Amino acid sequence: MPYHPYIAFSKPNQRQILLLITGHLLWSGGVLGLNLTSGWFTVASPWWSASFIALQLYAAAQLLLPALLMQAEKRSRSFYLCWGIILILSIWLINQLPHLSGWQPFLNAIKSGLLLLIATLIGTALARYVHRLWEIIPIGVAMTLADLSSWLFGPTASFTQQIKQYYLAPEGPPPLIDMVLIKLAFPGSSGLAPVFGLSDWIMVVFFAIVASRFGVNDNMIRIPGTKPAQQQRIGRYLPVSVVALFFAIMLAQTTGLFIPALPLVAVVMLLWYATRFLWKRCHV
Repeated sequence: MPYHPYIAFSKPNQRQILLLITGHLLWSGGVLGLNLTSGWFTVASPWWSASFIALQLYAAAQLLLPALLMQAEKRSRSFYLCWGIILILSIWLINQLPHLSGWQPFLNAIKSGLLLLIATLIGTALARYVHRLWEIIPIGVAMTLADLSSWLFGPTASFTQQIKQYYLAPEGPPPLIDMVLIKLAFPGSSGLAPVFGLSDWIMVVFFAIVASRFGVNDNMIRIPGTKPAQQQRIGRYLPVSVVALFFAIMLAQTTGLFIPALPLVAVVMLLWYATRFLWKRCHV
């Protein structure tokens, strides 16, 4: 398989990337529309907040369908370096736009869509390097330990406090970590609020792509995700990793504590893979 130029993609992948870009723009518009309706709610009950989050995550899950059909292409290190710089610059540049009160929800919706798109591309690329299903075990363990260590002893706790203080009493520019936080609409809120990070969605996508590659059905709506992707049937895909992320978010919301989502997503996915593997072995 020959190497492609730095910024070139095969024609099938070009189509899927175009679908990804279009879908994420539509998702950003949907989040903005939901934010406009949030003013109808004078009191944000926990049930309405959960419904808002579930709806936005369910819509985001449909954005993964084109990624399931992307074909592996042999790439050089220069390719990843080139696109890594482009993606980092895109995140930095969109955060350099001036903060305008009237336009801020629109800009935040576009930023969140861009972050989801970047995370989807990164998660898809990382999944291509898993050659055997058991390889996700050390990846999941390492990811969990790293996130917990950062939460307990590293910079995550400091970042969390900075974000909390800024959104409770916004003064000056947002903290640097705000650049990689995906923001969603909430009932009763005038703007979008940060809910989870770029790395969380990367791993959500990573687990979904790995499941698809190895024939592990992680779709909560029965049929494997590749079928609705091939049939272009939006609304029939809900991977377990997205559900795990939802419960991690709700756990943090209900307890009022910052609880890292990655360990929970990793544990749920490892248990799911193990359960599906044992189920297949028992029914062979």
